[in-house]
Amino acid sequence: MANSELQAQRFENKYMVHEATALAAREFVRGYLELDEFGEGKAGFSYPVHSLYLDSPDLRLFHQTINGDKNRYKLRIRYYDDEADSPTFFEIKRRCNNTISKQRGMVRRDAIPAILSGEVPLQSHMLSKKSKDLESVRRFAEHVRELRAYPVAHVAYMREAWVSPRDNSVRVTFDRDVLWDLDPTNNLFVGMNNPVSVFGNRVVLELKFTNRFPDWFGDLVRVFNLMQCGAAKYAEGLQLADEDLVMRNAHLAHQGIPLPGLDPTSILLSKGRVPFKMTTHF
Repeated sequence: MANSELQAQRFENKYMVHEATALAAREFVRGYLELDEFGEGKAGFSYPVHSLYLDSPDLRLFHQTINGDKNRYKLRIRYYDDEADSPTFFEIKRRCNNTISKQRGMVRRDAIPAILSGEVPLQSHMLSKKSKDLESVRRFAEHVRELRAYPVAHVAYMREAWVSPRDNSVRVTFDRDVLWDLDPTNNLFVGMNNPVSVFGNRVVLELKFTNRFPDWFGDLVRVFNLMQCGAAKYAEGLQLADEDLVMRNAHLAHQGIPLPGLDPTSILLSKGRVPFKMTTHF
């Protein structure tokens, strides 16, 4: 992989496709990009991605997303396994009109409870020595204090990523098996209790670029007749659940009271959806 640095500011176009289209699009994309290093040697060229999303007691960040606010942000902790010495990434994903920007910092796993409880992040909490990373985590912590935010949901999926061999200006991802689970803890486990499938068997295809829309992106869209859409994993997953129940359970967990839990089968059937049988183990 030529450049593994995060695309700090970019544009993102999202498309929902079926697996057959995703596989054909992969063949198209590989003529321009190379496989992300984390997908090399993996089944389906994919690796698991886990995110713990935080929100306010009134789910303000969720409502900003579903209302389509032009200036909004998400707070999440991203991780890739549940090993005690593995890094975690505190991320602020901000949308300003059509532009996406990210701030993130790599944090020690054992420092998470302190930061989420309101402590000011210190360099000793960090796995990165970069000053901008510490500043990003401090900004994250400020948002947590301002919103009184706490963990709400665990989102997991399998990601296939293709990147430019020259720079970090272009990236294409295919996200499959997107699962959402109520999780008002900061344990950062990869296992899920009662996950629901957010998009069923559809694949989220994202075209990401930092400058102009590449000409071959336009060819890809035309060849496969792609229709741009929204695909907010946290917000759309929460919409599958009963919002009042999510808020109530999150409040109980925040107070240390055992949760009654969500029944994903009854939730999905009540909304005319078919329950998802999880076949992938994260």
